[in-house]
This record gives sequence, C-alpha cells and structure tokens, in this order.
Amino acid sequence: MDPPQVDNENMISGLSASVSGLWVFVRKLENAARNIANSNTDRYKSKKATTAEDETCSPTLNITVDETPGASFQDADGVVRETSNVALSKEITDLSIAQRGYEANLKSIKSRDEMLDSLLDITV
Repeated sequence: MDPPQVDNENMISGLSASVSGLWVFVRKLENAARNIANSNTDRYKSKKATTAEDETCSPTLNITVDETPGASFQDADGVVRETSNVALSKEITDLSIAQRGYEANLKSIKSRDEMLDSLLDITV
C-alpha cells in the first residue's frame, strides 16, 4: 500500500497564513494596549489598527493615527489642556476581538500539528 500523498506547498501556505494571522493579532493587541496605557496622556492621539490582504492574500496590518482632538479643558492655573482621544470602550472591544482572532489562528496551527502527527503515525 502506498503512503498518502501530501501536498507540501498547500500545507506550508496554510501554516504561513496562520502564522501571519497570529502576527497581525499580536500587533493589534499591542496597539490596543498602547492606546489604553496612554489614555491619560495629554494630547495623545490613538492609533487605529486595520487588517487588509497583501498581493499574496496574506493578512497585513495598517496602523494609522486618529487625528481627532481630545477634550479640552482649563485647569486651575488657567492653562487650556487637551486630553487624549482614546475611547476606552472601543479599545476594550478591540482587545477582545484581537484575542479571539489570535486564539483561532493558534487553534488552526495546533490542528495542523495534530494532523501531521497522525499522518506520521500512519506512515510509520
């Protein structure tokens, strides 16, 4: 009986897509964490992380600065200050979505590993 045929190119590209997805979601988590950490920093402009596809259909991450001004107020010394424009409710939601995306890509890699282990058990 011949061993099952393995399409190495598709298996590697599938793994590559999952690893690229992990990378994107790690960067999204970092971005949300950075925005949350700077939410009390005067004049801090939040950064928006959006995913896209490159020419090879792999996920990429685009980070842009949100130039919307934060709230302005006058302190006791009469100085007008601008707060950050970070919306904590949005950042917490982004954290949750990025966490789930990371977990999904990690599960894909674990499933691929289990499948390869099963394949090796069959061929040995």
